[in-house]
Amino acid sequence: MSKRVKVCVVGAGRAGEVHALNLSYRISLAELVAIVDQDLNLAKQLSQKVGGVHCYQTFRDALRSEEIEATFITTPTFTHCPLTIEAAEAGVHVFCEKPMALSLEEAEKMISAARKNNIKLQIGFMRRFDPEIKKAKSLIVEGAIGKPILVKSLTRGPGLPPKWALDPKTGIGMIAEVSSHDFDSVRWLMGSEAVSVYALADALIRPELKEEYRDYHDVYVSMLRFENNGLGIVDGGCPVGYGYDARIEILGTDGLIMVGEVKGTTLLISKSDKKAVTETFQSWRNRFYEGYISEAESFLKAVIEDKTPEVTGEDGKKALELVLAAIESIKTNKPVALPLK
Repeated sequence: MSKRVKVCVVGAGRAGEVHALNLSYRISLAELVAIVDQDLNLAKQLSQKVGGVHCYQTFRDALRSEEIEATFITTPTFTHCPLTIEAAEAGVHVFCEKPMALSLEEAEKMISAARKNNIKLQIGFMRRFDPEIKKAKSLIVEGAIGKPILVKSLTRGPGLPPKWALDPKTGIGMIAEVSSHDFDSVRWLMGSEAVSVYALADALIRPELKEEYRDYHDVYVSMLRFENNGLGIVDGGCPVGYGYDARIEILGTDGLIMVGEVKGTTLLISKSDKKAVTETFQSWRNRFYEGYISEAESFLKAVIEDKTPEVTGEDGKKALELVLAAIESIKTNKPVALPLK
């Protein structure tokens, strides 16, 4: 394995652009060699932003034409499983965006393919690599606030995700698209596995979308119980309009840690009308800028040094299980026991 890993980005949408730009200009361990997207024009537009790498409509075409050592899969959720298996069987290491898959069965197939073909599989939970959240985890491990007993994590997005994310057949639904990170963060920070989930949701912001998607929801709250008797809360809403909002609170037996705020800048304007005006984060790209770079560097180091990724396929599957349990709870209006049967 060379010191610079030859990488192909699959998917030229929003997340694909973030990763392609980081791999090209901000991460010395990577050599971006190809971009794949079914919309070849979209791939070419992104290619122009990163120096003109080769573009393909299918991952198979890229594998035939390029020397690829690792791939970043940033396509819609329903494509994650087949693309991961295709990469694994070609001996290509996989970084896969969240949600990991549509089902636990798909997630297990991805994990099995990676294990069978001896390739690395990392899931894109960039919040674990955000400097402040990472520091919070270290403080918890050090015992700075005693034993964690309640972890709260929220995400509110300014605009609707793509339509495929709202359709259960292609993207599970809003809670998966917006709050997969929250479920992973709560589990990771609590340091324990959940034993039950109870969730409520409704379409209160864009109720008309229930006509197109029967199970559509845009505001929700989930309550979790963990093996260590700790509690977790995940809440979210989208589209909220006011900005991108991601915050975490960890209550311990001997203190409290809070990470994140609505403000996206320290700049504040005050005038004679006695009002103070500032700006919120415009998107997840801004809020977790450093996290996206650090997670990619961590993945590439795992590939180069032949180490287990910091966020494994098993982590992705556990977060997916929490999402699916929350969706089942929303439908039945009952707590759901874990593990899912």
